[in-house]
Amino acid sequence: MAKAASLAEAQDIPLSFLQGILLDLRRAGLLHSHRGADGGYALTRPADEITVGDVLRAVGGSLTTVRGLPAERAGYHGVAAGLTDVWLAVHGAIATVVDSTTLADLLTHAPVSPIPTPPA
Repeated sequence: MAKAASLAEAQDIPLSFLQGILLDLRRAGLLHSHRGADGGYALTRPADEITVGDVLRAVGGSLTTVRGLPAERAGYHGVAAGLTDVWLAVHGAIATVVDSTTLADLLTHAPVSPIPTPPA
């Protein structure tokens, strides 16, 4: 069980900012909280079952945004139409990395799986 004030101090971030993040994570079902002197926050699942992608989506919604929209909703017309495919590829590459990296990986400094290089 971790206390918000201790986390904020350890990470050198404002407590009010952290509390917003903790609320997002709790709403997403990644954390549970307990009130009281022995209270605090804890993961709802083991760290090796929660991905960085789970956390990013809980806090930010979409992994990638283009002109304020999720990458899959950003559309281009005319000569720029090919940009849609570029943004979808970027989104897919980000998802590949963050969805294969768990919180446990971060704790052990495990290497991040590289994105396969497409054939030339």
